[in-house]
Amino acid sequence: MAGSTLPDFSPSAPIAYESSAADRVQESAEQFITLFHAENNLGSPDHRIRQVRREIEFSGSYWHTPAELAFGARVAWRNSSRCIGRLYWHSLRVRDCREISAAADIAAEAVTHLRSATNGGRIRPQITVFAPDAPDQPGPRIISSQLIRYAGYELVGGGVVGDPSNVAVTRLARELGWPGGRPPGRFDILPLLVQEAGAPVTMHEIPADAILEVGIEHPDYRWFANLGLRWYAVPVISDMYLEIGGVRYPAAPFNGWYMGTEIGSRDFGDAGRYDELREIASHMGLSTATDRTLWKDKALTELNLAVLHSFDAAGVAITDHHTESARFLQHLEREERHGRGCPVDWSWIVPPTASSATPVFHRTYTDFDQTPNFYRHPAPAPASLATPASLAAPAEPSLRELAQPVDELAAVCPHQGGEHVPHLRMIEEQGGVERQLSQLDS
Repeated sequence: MAGSTLPDFSPSAPIAYESSAADRVQESAEQFITLFHAENNLGSPDHRIRQVRREIEFSGSYWHTPAELAFGARVAWRNSSRCIGRLYWHSLRVRDCREISAAADIAAEAVTHLRSATNGGRIRPQITVFAPDAPDQPGPRIISSQLIRYAGYELVGGGVVGDPSNVAVTRLARELGWPGGRPPGRFDILPLLVQEAGAPVTMHEIPADAILEVGIEHPDYRWFANLGLRWYAVPVISDMYLEIGGVRYPAAPFNGWYMGTEIGSRDFGDAGRYDELREIASHMGLSTATDRTLWKDKALTELNLAVLHSFDAAGVAITDHHTESARFLQHLEREERHGRGCPVDWSWIVPPTASSATPVFHRTYTDFDQTPNFYRHPAPAPASLATPASLAAPAEPSLRELAQPVDELAAVCPHQGGEHVPHLRMIEEQGGVERQLSQLDS
């Protein structure tokens, strides 16, 4: 926004691992290894636990096997209490890039992730895991909230061109040398901002051919296309860290695909975002003189319909809030059959549109934190930025809170601000996931 200050990012300070920290890592590691062996029918975990203990005693941390990493990432999705699309957590594709820590290489792998996840519109739920934090040095971090974001340009005298939620990161990109749109546009793709350990933030342009966008039109209103709205196909959340068994992976971008209301109700509909409802209502001939005409409700319904129609017409996977609500209850039933608790944040699971018309509205849930899980990096302290070299260190988190801004996927169905969920039909077409889940249930 016009009066907002720029985030202050700088090389993260090395993490101090005293004996108590190593003890915490060991305790978390033993819990995770025990879970991994139990759920995969691998017998006693004692031998592996002894190996891990020796690694922690020697270095303060340990290295997950590829199988442990994949399992941990999938269970992190399963444990994400704000994600409505967890029914198919087992289908997550895991890319092991833990040997990569350089910013340029991370950016290149992020582009590879985008291409693979997009899959010509048949979106694949996917995560790419980069180097973990070590006792003597933090791992790399992606500053951008999603791999693809639209710029938000502050105007002199107030107002924003583009996405108001991205004003601060746009300002940072400009400070780092990004020229921005000429003239500034409402849907200019921001560069990816990456910070490797001990170095300032760097920016990396995303090739245009790696980004699939969908123009928004309405099945009945021809004028809708003239609004010039569009949105990107794959929401890859990139500013959360993945924690598995006491090991933190600070850069682990992940995606599912969109639920329509995340784009329609939130990205386009929110007054603090693109704020399109009044314009749509005007074209529909609705009176906006008073809210009692329910013009917002009518405009919002048509906006959500346009989003679903446009993605379907473009052959890009998307789901709707009624379908996903029913599937979430399937997930709850499946977890109960396996004797597992399922953390649920009601305020995030219930869709922002037609809430009481969905089955998830008419229940109560229990929310609790359990790992593996995804967590939001702590917000950096605001500060003015004179040069990129002046960026300062972000604080360590004080709460282990899973959070997402209002237009992203939660965890891998995940999500900036909202839950994005994998679409059942598309996943089934990609390899018989339903058959896999039936085997898990048996």
